[in-house]
Amino acid sequence: MRVKKTASKPAKKPKPEWELTILGCGTSTGVPLMFCDCKVCRSKDPRNHRLRTSAWLKTGAKSLLIDASTDLRQQAMSARIPRLDAILFTHPHADHVSGIDEVRSFNYIQKQRIPAFGNAWTCRELRVRYPYIFEPTDKVEGGGIPLIDLHEFDSHAASLDVAGVPVTPIALSHGSAECIGYRVGSFGYVTDCNAIPESSLERLRGLDTLVLDCLRIAPHGTHLNLERALEVIRNLRPKRTVLTHLGHDFDYREWSKKLPRGVALAYDGLKLRG
Repeated sequence: MRVKKTASKPAKKPKPEWELTILGCGTSTGVPLMFCDCKVCRSKDPRNHRLRTSAWLKTGAKSLLIDASTDLRQQAMSARIPRLDAILFTHPHADHVSGIDEVRSFNYIQKQRIPAFGNAWTCRELRVRYPYIFEPTDKVEGGGIPLIDLHEFDSHAASLDVAGVPVTPIALSHGSAECIGYRVGSFGYVTDCNAIPESSLERLRGLDTLVLDCLRIAPHGTHLNLERALEVIRNLRPKRTVLTHLGHDFDYREWSKKLPRGVALAYDGLKLRG
């Protein structure tokens, strides 16, 4: 008697807890730099074309934007971001916040205000630079304004409730100012820093994935260079690290062969899951 064989169904892959899209991984000027004739700036490899640094994090049913970069409109359209449940600001430098007016397009579609989170420095600077958003009057601006509720937090808080998502803030040294990194579960996002305090390193241990600042090869006063970024990686030992906020020192193909195992360069559009 023959037994009829039945094909076994392939096991379903577990749904990722989070997915991060690198919207931009470039320094404040973007890459290529204007008027620069170096090899990277002349490169036709799209992985060497870097918009200003920002990221889109999906976790559960929530959609979180990390920074509103100068290039937000282009980035949101390219990544097809359907909605925003909240914005996490790392700090108020122009390349990380000057796309803030593009948030109004999400207000139009969602028909609701969007919460945004930042430390004291970020919230203070945003209120000064964008009073028409954060200190509105009866005057109606021509094209409408972003509808954003700004929430200031203590960088040493154990956890933030961001649209129902528990997020751990990470205090970072960005020159003489404090930048903020963020941890969500096994994922950490750390950009724009030249040093990470010991207390913050403790908050970053046990990561599966780390996205880490790395501006250039030579030392820099407000950013990690390659040597210092690798020191952080050796200390924290995440399972994988992706370097971001890259200048034109880094040719993607060349440096992909040089970096240690488990370390890679970011590129615009890169998706990470965990």
